[in-house]
Amino acid sequence: MNVTLYGLKNCDTCRKALKEIEGDGHNVTLIDVREDGMDPGLLAGLLAKHGDEVLLNRKSTTWRELSEDDRGQKVYTLLSKHPSLMKRPVLVIDEVSVLLAGRKKRVLSLIKSDQMHVIK
Repeated sequence: MNVTLYGLKNCDTCRKALKEIEGDGHNVTLIDVREDGMDPGLLAGLLAKHGDEVLLNRKSTTWRELSEDDRGQKVYTLLSKHPSLMKRPVLVIDEVSVLLAGRKKRVLSLIKSDQMHVIK
């Protein structure tokens, strides 16, 4: 199983998820969305499949620092300009299944059981 983890290399949740998944013997590629960005097609697909509420972190410091005008932009535009607004990590497993995560124990248990779906 190949896993691509989209997140931030300095994010504790992303680092913990990376460590847990690798510790279970899976190959993981970390894509730092702040440095490397996210594939526009993947971002659009995630938003279409899961919606704004699942992907956009409105509790983050970045969100609180945005002006009202910026907050009114389309979510795709916001996440393209400010990738740290993305709830993370986002996992892509074998280029097919997409899993949005925030809790490493549930991430690991789902990967082990091959039950790929959204975790809120």
